[in-house]
Parts: sequence; structure tokens; C-alpha cells
Amino acid sequence: MTTLHDLLDAHVGAGTLPGAVALVARGDQVEVVATGSQDAEGDAPMTRDSIVRVASITKSVTAAAVLVLVDEGRIALDDPVGTWLPELETPMVVRTPASPVDDLVPAVRPITVFDVLASQAGYGFASDFTLPAVQELFTVQKDGRIPSAFPPADEWMAALGSIPMLYQPGDAWLYDTCSVLQGVLISRVTGQSLPEFLAERIFGPLDMVDTGFEVPAAQRGRFTSFYRSGDDGSLELADGPGGEWSRLPALPLGNGGLASTADDWLAFCRMLLAGGLAADGNRVLSADSVHMMMTDHTNPVQRDIGRLFLEGQGWGFGGSVDIDRTNPWNVPGRYGWVGGTGTAAHVVPATGAITILLTQVAAMGPVPAPVIREFWRYAADV
Repeated sequence: MTTLHDLLDAHVGAGTLPGAVALVARGDQVEVVATGSQDAEGDAPMTRDSIVRVASITKSVTAAAVLVLVDEGRIALDDPVGTWLPELETPMVVRTPASPVDDLVPAVRPITVFDVLASQAGYGFASDFTLPAVQELFTVQKDGRIPSAFPPADEWMAALGSIPMLYQPGDAWLYDTCSVLQGVLISRVTGQSLPEFLAERIFGPLDMVDTGFEVPAAQRGRFTSFYRSGDDGSLELADGPGGEWSRLPALPLGNGGLASTADDWLAFCRMLLAGGLAADGNRVLSADSVHMMMTDHTNPVQRDIGRLFLEGQGWGFGGSVDIDRTNPWNVPGRYGWVGGTGTAAHVVPATGAITILLTQVAAMGPVPAPVIREFWRYAADV
């Protein structure tokens, strides 16, 4: 039988990954494998506590933080977000998804907190990137793996508010942009920066000591380099330990800006499986909020609009929810997401399983890389 170490070593040996950390947990039984190196030069071995840019699996943490505010009654799911995001108070929408960006109609209703949490606010990426409104969005919604490409929140919000929405609020599931909006919403509701609020309400209570939007100098010896695949299959350095994550960005990105470790993410996943309780018994989220987070809130029409991103899946808050068993690993109710740096984190409420994979090579599309699919297959057989 192929072991988890064999699986990862095959990809490292082939040169497609410098290294990887994988974790599979069921209750107190935890299997962790770290193999390869933190960089392509092999200067430092990958270890269990290596720090990796986790990209889009950040979305789950951001959604959880919004739900902390819901639990406290500081915001409600049916509140119009225009109260805190006035740039979106009176949005305009393209008449049809294929319409030119100057063929507009008013939004039929306000955007709500629920819309933003469920990625149904009208902003984001559909499966068809050629649509005029999507092309316009690309001028504002940059690559989250390059945080410095984003201006400060107020400037970014002004730019977003000046372009039309692709769909009416609630009509479509659209990828990515709503998670940035969630981060800005948290900051404006609380008067704290997103890093401050997450540190106080999520990372501190869960003892996620190595998770944040920057990696301090003292910890950069554990911080991996990030690569893109060249046309010839070689690895090209995209960002090193002293690069993008060496300082706080102007806009901390709720859609993909965190760096973290396997054990920090294990603590977050265990909190979800425990119905919102931290390991010490203190409550981070209400059980109702955790349930909403891991419940599919899409309908077939919305899933078809986002079919490029959702393969047999719907969407909860901050992550996908498996609907169909299209593959051995697609257990209905499985919650989590994949990141564009070769990362993945999922929980399976039905079995209590947690699967986490951290690598450092860019994925160029929404389809999981072969190593992620092989890891999921392995975890499904354990």
C-alpha cells in the first residue's frame, strides 16, 4: 500500500514540488508527514511547523470572524451591508451577464450580510471570464497571492463600487470577491484592523500562534518560498521569505492573505468539528454559526453559474460543501476549500476526519492539482 510519505515523495522527486506537509486526523489519531524542502534549492527541510501561504483556504477563517459578529448581535444576516460599506449602498448591475458594462439597471434590493457571506452579493468570478463585467472586475480584483497589488481598503472599495455587479444580489454564486468584502466589513464594524480582530477572536483562542498576514523576521527561517511552474515545468520563484509576507499589506486580504502551519489549521478544523469550541472548552463560535458555515446555501442555478469552481459541490460560508459523491473523497457534507498555492483543508462531519495539505507551488486554475487529488484519495482510504 502506498504510504502518505511515498505519495508526497513521488511529487518532490519529480521536481513538481519542493516540499509538502500533509496531515490526516480522526479524533486523537493524527498522521503527519513533512517531506522535501522549504525552497527549491534545498536549503532547509520542510518540517511539521513550516509556515506556508495558505491562499484561498483563508476564506473559512474570514467567514468565521464575520459570524463572531453575528453571534454577538453586532450585525445580523439580513442587515444591508451599505450601513458599513456605503460604496455598495446603491449598486448598479449589468442588464444581463453578457451586457456591456454601460448597459445597467439598479439593484432590485440591498446587498445583505448573508449575501456577502454566501458569495451571492453580485460581485465575483463566474465560470465565463470573458463576460464584460468580469473583465472589468479584473481591474480591481487582483491576484491575492500578491497582496501588494491591492491598495488600502477605502481606495479598493471606491474602485469596486465604481464597476457594475454581474448579477442581482442573491441570484448567483460568484467566486472570491465577497471574501475580501468580508474582511473590510469586519474592520468597519469593529473599528479594528482585520489582523487585530482575527488575532483577538480566532487565532488567540485557538492558539494559532503562527497564523497571520505577515511572518515576523524571527519566524522566517520556517517560512517557505513560493513558486510558479515555468513553461518547461521548472519552478520559478514567485516570492521568498523576505518578500510579500515580510510586512503587513495595505489591505489584509480575507480571500487569501494568510500564512499558517498544519497544526494551526488543525486547531481551526477541530473547532469546527466541536461545534465552535476551542480545545480548552471556551466557545469561539456558536453551534448555530458553525452549522450555517458548513451548510450548502446554493441552488442548482447558482451552482451552474459557478460550475468552473464547484465540482459536485455547493457553498457554505467561506468554503465548499460536498453534495454529490463524484469521487471517493466527496463525502456529502465535507466542508473546506483549496488554495492557489497548492493547499487544501477539509473537515468531514460525518466521520470526524480532517485533511490538510500544504505545498508551495501555484495552482493556475480552480481544478485541484494532481497531488491534492491523490492526497484526498489516500485520506478517503484511511
